[in-house]
Amino acid sequence: MPEGAADDERPAMLESSIAIKSASLVRHVCVAAAAAILSLDTVSGAVQAAPEIGEAAPELIVSELDGQVFDLAKLKGRVVLVNYWATWCAPCKKDIPKLDAFYRRYHARNLEMIAISVDRPSDLPKVRKVVASLAYPVAMLKGITVDGFGNPEGVPITWIIDSDGKVRNMMIEVRDELLNRLVVPLLPR
Repeated sequence: MPEGAADDERPAMLESSIAIKSASLVRHVCVAAAAAILSLDTVSGAVQAAPEIGEAAPELIVSELDGQVFDLAKLKGRVVLVNYWATWCAPCKKDIPKLDAFYRRYHARNLEMIAISVDRPSDLPKVRKVVASLAYPVAMLKGITVDGFGNPEGVPITWIIDSDGKVRNMMIEVRDELLNRLVVPLLPR
């Protein structure tokens, strides 16, 4: 405790410190769990490096849960968010409503998105339940047929692809201020 803290301030400070440490622990557990699952469950068997910021976006073709095919290469001229997440990931669950609201607000301004669940195929019913009311398309990692992104090292992770098809940035945590600072300026007026 900081010196000089009043006795009645100490419980609140301790509670705040515990909450911060708990949130950090949850994020580390999610990253470790995702890494463990993904290392056991690769899509192609070949390890792909993460996309490089400033470089052309890698290929990504995936079957969405509704049967449509998402092909990143066909979306040039649009800004695209590629989000990796899981039903068991607490930070991911916090990101989902933010991403959905952002997508609903900016889809008409050439924003596209795909959310790729890293859950096991046996968890598909859980995935469908979580995403039932979302406006943006969702896919399973196992639904990827061409994957230049490779398996994410952890979740959540969201890649930002500009309208020229270049990787502009990456977010570990989705925050409104980051969406407004990193994505909105890429959208046409």
